[in-house]
Amino acid sequence: MKFFRKSDIIIIAVLLVGSVLGWFIYQAVFKKQAAKAEIYYYSELAKTIELDTGAEKIFSISQDPHVIFHLYPDGSIRFEESDCPDKICINAGKLQMAGQNAACLPNGIVLKIVPKGKAREEDLDIIVR
Repeated sequence: MKFFRKSDIIIIAVLLVGSVLGWFIYQAVFKKQAAKAEIYYYSELAKTIELDTGAEKIFSISQDPHVIFHLYPDGSIRFEESDCPDKICINAGKLQMAGQNAACLPNGIVLKIVPKGKAREEDLDIIVR
């Protein structure tokens, strides 16, 4: 009894190559693009952070001071600390490229990285209700 045919292996190989190629294209397009971080509190923009300042900063937003963010000199940002029970937001790690996002849903906070400059119709958008 055969589990894989030759055509199955070819399809899997094509999918893997396509995925790796897509990842490299995404990295090439968005890695060099200037970005900023937007922090939303229950769908309201609470704070905008410029990522290219080169400064290290630990801060929170006034709406929920128990959620702490860390801005790194390399232009990345992450959830540093939160009082939520599951800590998924902290485990999301550093964000630095446009299109990346992380959320602390128990506290209603969404952190998303957007391209710097004017918003365009094709940019990512997040709505939390």
